[in-house]
Amino acid sequence: MAALCGLLLCAQALPQPSQPSQPYLVGVGMSDITGEAAEVGMMGYAVLGQKTAGIHQRLRARAFIVEDATTHQSVVIVITDTGLVTQAIHQAVLQRLAKLYVTPHGQLYDERNVLISATHTHAGPGGYSHYALYNITILGFQPKTFQAIVDGIVEAIVRAHQRKAPGDILLNQGKLTNASRNRSATAFRLNPAADRAAFPQEIDPLMSVLTFRQNGRPIGALSLFPTHGTSMTNRNTLISGDNKGYAAYHWEHDEAGVRYLRDKTPFVAAFAQTNPGDMSPNLNLKPGSGPTEDEFENTRLIGLRQADKAMALSNQSKQSLQGPVDHRMRYVDMSQVQVSGAYTPDGQLHHTCPAALGSTFAAGSEEDGPGPGIAKEGQSNPFLKAVGGLLFWPSETLRQCHGVKEVVIPVGEMKPYPWAPEVLPLQVLRIGQLYLATLPGEPTIMSGWRIRRTLAHTLGVDIKQVLVVGYSNAYTEYITTPEEYSAQDYEGGSTLFGPYTLPAYQQELDRLAHDMASGQPGVDISALHPRDLSAHQLNFQPGVLMDLPALGKQFGQVLQDAASHYKRGDTVQVRFQSGHPKNELHRNGTFLEVQRLVDGQWRMVADDGDWATRYHWVRTFGAESAAEISWAIPTDTPPGSYRIVHHGDAKSLAGTITPFSGTSRVFQVSQD
Repeated sequence: MAALCGLLLCAQALPQPSQPSQPYLVGVGMSDITGEAAEVGMMGYAVLGQKTAGIHQRLRARAFIVEDATTHQSVVIVITDTGLVTQAIHQAVLQRLAKLYVTPHGQLYDERNVLISATHTHAGPGGYSHYALYNITILGFQPKTFQAIVDGIVEAIVRAHQRKAPGDILLNQGKLTNASRNRSATAFRLNPAADRAAFPQEIDPLMSVLTFRQNGRPIGALSLFPTHGTSMTNRNTLISGDNKGYAAYHWEHDEAGVRYLRDKTPFVAAFAQTNPGDMSPNLNLKPGSGPTEDEFENTRLIGLRQADKAMALSNQSKQSLQGPVDHRMRYVDMSQVQVSGAYTPDGQLHHTCPAALGSTFAAGSEEDGPGPGIAKEGQSNPFLKAVGGLLFWPSETLRQCHGVKEVVIPVGEMKPYPWAPEVLPLQVLRIGQLYLATLPGEPTIMSGWRIRRTLAHTLGVDIKQVLVVGYSNAYTEYITTPEEYSAQDYEGGSTLFGPYTLPAYQQELDRLAHDMASGQPGVDISALHPRDLSAHQLNFQPGVLMDLPALGKQFGQVLQDAASHYKRGDTVQVRFQSGHPKNELHRNGTFLEVQRLVDGQWRMVADDGDWATRYHWVRTFGAESAAEISWAIPTDTPPGSYRIVHHGDAKSLAGTITPFSGTSRVFQVSQD
């Protein structure tokens, strides 16, 4: 019995108090949000030719619900393996929740208490915004990918709601210093020395981990740490959650034993962003470089470092969150905020501007995803400025408002609708001693720190009790400090609302914090609302006309078979005649199975969501295509008989979609 208890303690990876306090109702949930796995532009690098061509790891939404057991106030936190959370996604999810959860007192989950934030992977399909700026390189709005993300987020929330039960939340914080580098150090150094002293290594090393428990048993964990989702480069075409996706997979699958396709109540481990605007995971400050020169291995290592630190902090958690659950939210038109001198560096009154991108936006981030070479960070570009003037005719008033920025694309002045949203949701959520402030963009570490400092003062708490959560509920590019903006690096050129974007966010979030601290209910959120552009979407990406097998072949037929024998550590490769993955996304399913023969029955041991597998789709000729499936045999694989199975779907000229499967030869795996 003593040995069994010891094993259980290790499995839970947390010290177990004999009678844990359960001040909250908590629930966790997860679902698949993987969109179209072939021939859809990928979101993040804005490279026109970078299109999905298979899956390395599936993308998931992970939801956490906390309800105050006394007041019944709730907050919902959802972390998505996506590049962005667009306003379109936010609106669609809220519309679905409004139909699912209605109480006599109103909606249970709405924009006031639902936080949806992205991990910012650059290795997922795009086309899920209603604004042109984020759909241009994707060739328009992609309904199937959009719907997959919305459906998965709603499913994750529903599952978390269904699992809601008395529980508690532990908080621990620590420092992780080997998973990020400052990619815009010259701009960072323009901030006052007193502010820079908060980050002596020019990175934000703070990791915060919330461990959710029911009856003393961990059911999930939420880690917050800033580093970009750019370990995978703009040359990659396989869907991946990038380093944070791997971190979640490692904790869930490798450590907690989650099997995604069969576990009904899995342990849920999410890895969220805070203020990573200038934090790169490429430690050598070159795309795909650091810790190694292999982008897949870098993804694994940077993810593993986050997972290991998060698990260690969870193991050592002793502080239990106590106190109310609360929230404040309002919509703000960020194109016309008058900013008090209390929030500006010079102490003077200023205002924000209609959204615009500068010439250095075209430079991209040289450390993560450089642009086409027509612009350089921090350098004037009269050519682009002239081209922007000829093509888009930015007004002189707009140019003056944006100061040192060379306005190229007047995003906010485009007709008939702006190319990016300007009416944006801002939130402050409270869970006991912890406060979360949301931002619809990518704040630099200094931007995040200034907001945290302002809100901590208003709320009367330590700055570590306030966290900024970027990429939340909408997306509008970068948020730099006014000093960083003056350098006009990539981040400054992409700060949409002008040099006082950050002070405006400070001011508006501080208003919410004042309301929360004083117990005021806050403003009427119906007074200002973002536009709904769902009826105005275009898609220029051709769909699937039909699928054809090669002459004399059948769908699912093996074109290149496995060998008869492999050792652990080898890679199995099988090629199948296939159909287009757009025909059926296999969400909450798989395009492949690795099966092992056990007691006369074939049992799945891996699928297309596993790190060891890769599903690569190839268009071979016209309507013909193939699926190339590989399995890097893990070193702990039991010896035995195995086979690879491919699941696909073929579309006829009449539009009928027919599922098919194909199976490789049986092969043996041995220890050596």
